Amino acid sequence: MNVKFITQIETALGTRVLHHTNLPVGFGLTGLRLELADGRIAALKTSKENGSHSLDTEAFMLRELKSRSSLPVPEVYYSDDHLLIMQWLPSDGSLTTKAQQHAAELLADLHSQPFDHFGYSQDTLIGPLHQPNPQTDNWLAFFRDHRLLYMAKEALREQALPQQLYDRLEKLADQLADYICEPAHPSLLHGDLWGGNIIAGKNGISGFIDPALYCGHPEIELAFTTMFNTFSAPFFDAYEAITPLEPGFFKERREIYNLYPTLVHVRLFGASYLPPIDRVLRKLGH
Repeated sequence: MNVKFITQIETALGTRVLHHTNLPVGFGLTGLRLELADGRIAALKTSKENGSHSLDTEAFMLRELKSRSSLPVPEVYYSDDHLLIMQWLPSDGSLTTKAQQHAAELLADLHSQPFDHFGYSQDTLIGPLHQPNPQTDNWLAFFRDHRLLYMAKEALREQALPQQLYDRLEKLADQLADYICEPAHPSLLHGDLWGGNIIAGKNGISGFIDPALYCGHPEIELAFTTMFNTFSAPFFDAYEAITPLEPGFFKERREIYNLYPTLVHVRLFGASYLPPIDRVLRKLGH
């Protein structure tokens, strides 16, 4: 890392950088772990000047979660479009039974707080991709138009999703009322809950990182945790002890909701994620 960039960091933070080491981050970003003269340890992400990934948007999402919920997320020390410096969270544990139970308590509390609309006050990101959040009163319409069909159209436009598969998704979208129920209220969601975004410490969960923030139905958040087997029975048992799930979630709705993150992966990584979409559509008769 060149001297000019270190000077930029020190000016932004108002303290010297004593030591820095490389930190693996995705989507073409560069990461560093910083040890600062004021005693703080920070995590840094930086993107190329011509990159599409707005780190200021990621900072906005973290600040919103910090101010509007009790979910543990890193404090943002500095941000602009191409630089994000935030609190370092200790990662010295694993998703044990105790940690999963702790995660369930934290997420049940996050989901319990009512908001006025689905969507959000501004658009956000999921990974490096744009995520539209027009404020909407109806969950089915929001999920259909601004999650399922929006990302399907994006994947189709990038020629990652075949037209025939898109047409079948459209037919499912027309019949979502047969499957999707309205929640009691819009809930604030982290939005990107897989294992890499959950930091476990010795005594439970240290925090959650890399959100894809919006307000929606908690079921779409819970569904995503099953896509890569992030959590298992201890999490769901603890969550349902606080907030029971409506019947049919695991049998049907979970797979419908996971079409959205699967389409995100199709858009980002290509055809290897198409078979799960075909399987769900066949199961539902489309």
